[in-house]
Amino acid sequence: MSKNTLYIVVEGVVGTGKSTQVKKIHKWLTKKYPKKEIIITREPGGTEIAEEIRRVVQGTKYNESMDYICEAYLYASARSQSLRKIFKEKPTKETVVISDRSFLTSVANQGEGRKVGIDNVLEINKKAIEGFIPDIVLYLDLDIKVGLSRAFDHGGDKFESLGIDFYKRVQKGYKKIQKTKGYFNHWINIDARGTQEEVFHKIKKSLEKLIR
Repeated sequence: MSKNTLYIVVEGVVGTGKSTQVKKIHKWLTKKYPKKEIIITREPGGTEIAEEIRRVVQGTKYNESMDYICEAYLYASARSQSLRKIFKEKPTKETVVISDRSFLTSVANQGEGRKVGIDNVLEINKKAIEGFIPDIVLYLDLDIKVGLSRAFDHGGDKFESLGIDFYKRVQKGYKKIQKTKGYFNHWINIDARGTQEEVFHKIKKSLEKLIR
């Protein structure tokens, strides 16, 4: 990535308010830095091809069950497309990319949640994320039961129908990757309890220390 680009990802289990907070961060940074280009994206998705892969892997019902290795490769394929499209085709002016999820979701969901293995998922994503390491990870931390009670993706998300045991493993996966060096520069845990504005205030306070 260019030195002029800041890559922020928002992570967390289902129902933590990631999409809402990504929009709030975008609005705040756009106002704060009018000369920078502030971009929102999501994983899987963010570009035409990546959104189609999202539909296939996440929002389509099939008669057969999707193999978890296949699932992991599809997510990696989507991000290999979107990351290169978003980062490599942008102008040279200073850019901030804010992403709703990243490869870290695959590490947690497929690696630990699906029991594919964290090292296996990292290996699958090695080429996809080559050169695209998050500068800042905002991890929205929330009780799983609360998150599941909030969750409903109108675009279809098969993961939201999975139970609490799956998400306990997912949380465990996030804790493991948090301790792994080399896959992000700054990891910030955000207490996601409270109103949307209260959570955003915590995010804003944390980002102000890192963004100049």
